Amino acid sequence: MKKLVVLILIVLAFAKGNAQILDPVKWTTQIEKKANGNYLLTFNGVIEKDWHLYSQFTAEGGSLPLEILFKNQKGNFELIGKTKESKTKTAYNDIFEVNETFFEKKAQLIQEIKLTNSKLAKVEVALNYQVCKEACINLEKSFTFNIPSPEADLVAAEPISDTTNTVVDTAAVVNQTDAATTVETTSATESTEEEMGLWSIFIIAFFSGFAALLTPCVFPMIPMTVSFFTKQSKSKSAGVRNALFYGISIIVIYVLLGVLVTWIFGADALNALSTNVWFNLFFFALLVVFAVSFLGAFEIMLPNSWANKVDSQADRGGVIGILFMALALAIVSFSCTGPIVGTLLVQAASKGGIAPIVGMFGFSLALALPFMLFAMFPGWLNSLPKSGGWLNTVKVVLGFLELALAFKFLSNADLVLQLHLLEREVFLAIWIAIFGTLALYLFGKISLPHDSPMSHISVGRLSFGLVVLSFTIYMIPGLWGAPLQLISAFPPPMEFSESPLGIGTNSVSSTSETVLPEGAKLGPHQIVVFDDYETGLAYAKTVNKPILLDFTGHACVNCRKMENTVWSDERILTLLKNEVVLISLYVDDKRELPKNEQTVSSTSGSSIETIGDKWTDFMISKYKTNTQPLYVLTDLEGTSLNSKQPTISFVGIEEYEAWLKIGISNFKK
Repeated sequence: MKKLVVLILIVLAFAKGNAQILDPVKWTTQIEKKANGNYLLTFNGVIEKDWHLYSQFTAEGGSLPLEILFKNQKGNFELIGKTKESKTKTAYNDIFEVNETFFEKKAQLIQEIKLTNSKLAKVEVALNYQVCKEACINLEKSFTFNIPSPEADLVAAEPISDTTNTVVDTAAVVNQTDAATTVETTSATESTEEEMGLWSIFIIAFFSGFAALLTPCVFPMIPMTVSFFTKQSKSKSAGVRNALFYGISIIVIYVLLGVLVTWIFGADALNALSTNVWFNLFFFALLVVFAVSFLGAFEIMLPNSWANKVDSQADRGGVIGILFMALALAIVSFSCTGPIVGTLLVQAASKGGIAPIVGMFGFSLALALPFMLFAMFPGWLNSLPKSGGWLNTVKVVLGFLELALAFKFLSNADLVLQLHLLEREVFLAIWIAIFGTLALYLFGKISLPHDSPMSHISVGRLSFGLVVLSFTIYMIPGLWGAPLQLISAFPPPMEFSESPLGIGTNSVSSTSETVLPEGAKLGPHQIVVFDDYETGLAYAKTVNKPILLDFTGHACVNCRKMENTVWSDERILTLLKNEVVLISLYVDDKRELPKNEQTVSSTSGSSIETIGDKWTDFMISKYKTNTQPLYVLTDLEGTSLNSKQPTISFVGIEEYEAWLKIGISNFKK
């Protein structure tokens, strides 16, 4: 009897020790053969209540997007389009300051493939994703789809492993499709945040269209085109009617461009591209080319043969002739409008969906309105300023703005890769240089290739120059840690810098002269923090202080909430700065470990290839949990100082303070 009791206690203890290993998403999968010989791979996920599974199209800078990895694709099969998602929701995250797209309760993913290897027997797929509630979990699930025989049409996928980074679950996947778990396969969001995003795209595009009007390629064509309609038409009403159709034709041409871009890439794929490192680098290079063109180094032009062919069709007259006149405007003015249109499409890509169409509508509406209005009221033409050097000035100003925007995309790539090549100070220095040079240009201190000689500058140019100079001066304190709220969405965050306190300061606080320990950096609220356990442990031994282990993630929203709302409290901040050695271990760090440090987990048998894998395995094997945030207060031997509550997660200030004080007090005994 005693042996039975002991056995039961051991089982209960083991169950309790593993109770915190969470897996909030349960997957069923299937493969289906289509009539054209292709196959559909389907993943149906059931998500536990209140948990969010983030979409592959969620915005960059927030929670981690879903990744679908086709492991044995090369030489075996091709993907037909982007993986389709079931209905998602979008909500603004005030911690990361981005719109996040996620699944609730249910998720479905469908990918069509075409076999290129007729002998292929299996398709291996891995899902890598993040789910969050009060804590965040990074999960990886691997599946093997058996290619069905010609007689079979529907086969369940066979899991080769279900892993939570380093934890293996060998449970079989149920060979069924429950209608209750199947949701409609349309990628859509029905939130007001999406509508606001589209409105912002429209407004930006509308003002960009007005900017395009004030360029040397478009502005001189307004009086010429309006005069043509008013003089060649048999009556005033006919002239107005023709000008209206001309304006509508301009809108149709640019909206069709937005439709074409959306159709080629897919409504949601644009967003996926915008969050990709390589496409951010491509956008950076593209905007630099646009900027250099606007500054006068060269002109981006479509082939002359296109303009000649379209122009010949414009002579036909009637509705067709007017349509070709609008097309001729688009082609001839491309050297000025092309970079603006390209930039708009890049910006719209970050929204996905129909954003490119909305953007092109806003741009073309602003471009077409003057042609229509001046045709209705020809007398207004007399109020237009004369063409001159000021038109090239507008073009140059746009070039400087394009150049500044380009570095935002380069910064995105740097943040994702965590290379720290374009940290906050470097980014701000570049923007200060760009806008400072623009101010000098507006004041007439420098000139560019296509500028006209000036004996003086206008009051308007002087006023705009003063605005730009003021903005440049405003950014300078940012080098020393000023928050710069006006442009907070553009530079990297304060933590992503050479020193969060600014250039020339690497101390613990603005008044302290204490130099940072080797291997440490300044974290949230200028707390000294280590991101490597061994380095932090060695320092803790030299100063004889307890260790606060912070298992966190770059994309962990509740980790940021704890830092912003709990760590910022003066009572907590004093303890973190003075009484403990903080070691923050990022479980979603995708940087690869050196080859000699890559190994296999003794806990689960999974590969440990990245820094995040290493800390996840440490957390699970040592503390039997996979959630973040997770805080552990230990002595210098790694033993927990809080015997009754060894770990703590997302809590309030009072509970966190009490937990810290108990552990610190136990260390000092």
